[in-house]
Amino acid sequence: MNAFDRNVETDVAIDATGATSLSGLTAPLAKPGPQKRDLIAGLEKGLAVISCFDQDRPRLTMTEVASLCGLTRAAARRYLITLEYLGYVTSERKMYALTPKVLRLGQSYMHSARLPRIVQPELHKLAFGLKEASSAGVLEGADVICIAANSAGRVVSSTLQPGSRVPAYCTANGRVLLSALSQNEVDTWIAKQTLAPLTTSTITSPERLRQEIARARSQGYAAVDQEFEPGLRTISVPLKSYRGEVLAAINVSVHAARVSMDQLVNDCLPALLQAQASMRTVL
Repeated sequence: MNAFDRNVETDVAIDATGATSLSGLTAPLAKPGPQKRDLIAGLEKGLAVISCFDQDRPRLTMTEVASLCGLTRAAARRYLITLEYLGYVTSERKMYALTPKVLRLGQSYMHSARLPRIVQPELHKLAFGLKEASSAGVLEGADVICIAANSAGRVVSSTLQPGSRVPAYCTANGRVLLSALSQNEVDTWIAKQTLAPLTTSTITSPERLRQEIARARSQGYAAVDQEFEPGLRTISVPLKSYRGEVLAAINVSVHAARVSMDQLVNDCLPALLQAQASMRTVL
């Protein structure tokens, strides 16, 4: 290992619990992590630097990266230099941005993970059978990450594509996934969230959100009416393994101008439950 590598690897220590303190890297309700001595702080922080770029922050200064990742400016500089050297970051006039090479990280999951490969054919049948868009997602921190999608020719939202992230609190997939947690875990998760009013219909009351998550748990599905995007209605069910573990959620999304909430439930829920049952035997 050369001096440059040592500087990057030992730049920042992981906290005393041995768990990452940066939101977005691990789910807030994750099981206790490994021992601190078994973790590489440099890798943790390098991934945090990549993760701090998003749709709202496509270009960042070194100082902004340092602030977002909890790094000193000197440390942020070394991580950015490393990522630029490796081809994951580009810089111009003291502004940094990700390069297309970052897509390799997501492609590695999409091409190697079993779950997206099982879900995608079922989403294809579901979407074209209903002639509506469908997607599958998993809970990651505060968000749901889309792992598979099929639009069936209907573009109802730009977020219905693999790799996109949406807030869990105001989406059907999110509420279904949260309903699989214990009540204590749900309370802990809600306490950490900022429940922003993304539309005039968004539920921002923690108590009302608890009620909606409990409703999804009792009825086995969640239906959301224009809480994430105006005009977007969505219904979702959990995807369970043969052991009953919730691994993901699948949904159907429609335009509010075409489909009422009653129609959404009556027309789409049976097909979702059929897809759920079909995949349970192979998950």
